[in-house]
Amino acid sequence: MSDGAKKPVYGPDDLGRFDVARQLGQPGQFPFTRGIHPTGYRGRLWTMRQFAGFGAAEDTNERYKFLLDHGQTGLSVAFDFPTLMGYDSDHPRAEGEVGKCGVAISSLADMEDLFRGIPLDRVSTSMTINGPAAILFCFYVAAAERQGVASHKLRGTIQNDILKEYMAQHAWIYPVEPALKIIVDVFEWAAAHAPLWNTISISGYHIREAGATAAQELAFTLANGFTYVERGIARGLEVDRFAPRLSFFWDIHNDFFEEIAKLRAARRIWARHMRDRYGAKTPRSWMMRFHCQTAGVTLTAQQPLNNVVRVAYQALAAVLGGTQSLHTNSLDETLALPTEEAVRLALRTQQIIAHETGVPEVIDPLGGSSYVESLTDQLEREAEALFAEIQSIGGVVKGIESGWFQRQIARSAEAYQREVESGNHVIVGVNDFVSEDDHPVEILKVSNDAEDSQRRRLGRLRAERDAGLVQRRLDALTHAAESDQNVIGPMLDCARAYCTLYEIRHALERVHGAYREPVFF
Repeated sequence: MSDGAKKPVYGPDDLGRFDVARQLGQPGQFPFTRGIHPTGYRGRLWTMRQFAGFGAAEDTNERYKFLLDHGQTGLSVAFDFPTLMGYDSDHPRAEGEVGKCGVAISSLADMEDLFRGIPLDRVSTSMTINGPAAILFCFYVAAAERQGVASHKLRGTIQNDILKEYMAQHAWIYPVEPALKIIVDVFEWAAAHAPLWNTISISGYHIREAGATAAQELAFTLANGFTYVERGIARGLEVDRFAPRLSFFWDIHNDFFEEIAKLRAARRIWARHMRDRYGAKTPRSWMMRFHCQTAGVTLTAQQPLNNVVRVAYQALAAVLGGTQSLHTNSLDETLALPTEEAVRLALRTQQIIAHETGVPEVIDPLGGSSYVESLTDQLEREAEALFAEIQSIGGVVKGIESGWFQRQIARSAEAYQREVESGNHVIVGVNDFVSEDDHPVEILKVSNDAEDSQRRRLGRLRAERDAGLVQRRLDALTHAAESDQNVIGPMLDCARAYCTLYEIRHALERVHGAYREPVFF
């Protein structure tokens, strides 16, 4: 909502025919506007995660142990760019990028080292990866097996949201339809073998970071979620069998009240559609569970200490909006991967909100506010209007293939940039309140050692593993894809045999081909 659309004062008249039971309800009850738990944070705080990963697996393992020692309650894996794209660390396209923006994971051996000494039956792990998500999930399951932990005990989330990749982030491998098929394979396999695992994190974060408005983030993300539900139902899965393990991931920006209202509207829309449109019977299928991350795109290189303040307000909005899990960005993340000191401060920000502000003691304290309820209703109306428009162009997949979503996001990004450049939208320290002294901060520098060590490591792996078994497992995976079987079982067998990331990717690429984005602009 632009500032010009906001009234100076809001009252009951702004709510129209506001139905308290239908639109607000009670915490833990349909439509979950006020949160999915009847006790809010009084019984249990949100999970505090810090997105972390750099260098080789051993480097990141040390950071994870540091974070757990300082009170973090869940792990969140940042993968390097080659891993995000499904390339081994010694692939020619990985040169110069290994371990730079996240941790390098090329095989089960790397995943074992990543979690060495960290009991996987006692931590919840989030993995931010999409194109090769199923492969990394299989590495994780196999690593847990090596620890003696069965898959049905694993808790965590794999992002696995390919639709938003085509819309906004571009970390894809396969064309749309086979990629969707693999995602539903994960739904099906995990429902039987990993019932505590969240099989997808339907992500508005990257849509918003690419330039979408709050209403677009809300609508496009939910439309993607509905598409995944429809694909699961089309597979023959009962909606109540897989829907409770669908989760969401929202970006939290600077417009404090709009972000709170967005989260409240998201829960209400999801609950209504799941119950009334898709026929879900259990309340667990109606509940939207989500992770939030403060907005990386709002961090500034100028006056980076100001980022501490931005992150604190964004984190507070996420908590007031009822998040189940939260990552707070570090002040230096616009410059480099964060230092330990910066990560500790970001984590302390959450702990101060949790233990010093008193905010968690009251459930949805802004519920009933004329302004917040009006904003919640308005965002819901805008989302429903966008759903209708998406339907009119043939749905999400057609919208991606025609470039409709990409153009919508680009137009919003351009409009925002014009507001900044004209000075109508103030960014402190960037286009106003500038300073000669920006107080530069120390940044983390990642060496090139990870690339050299990964090359040596992969060389040893290929020399020592059973080459015949590797080939048989890869052939079985290709056959499963050719015959339209669920590929997760054969993929997990590949992981257990120490097939590498790219070898598994290529076994499927032989069947499905690779996605090439059309030119839309």
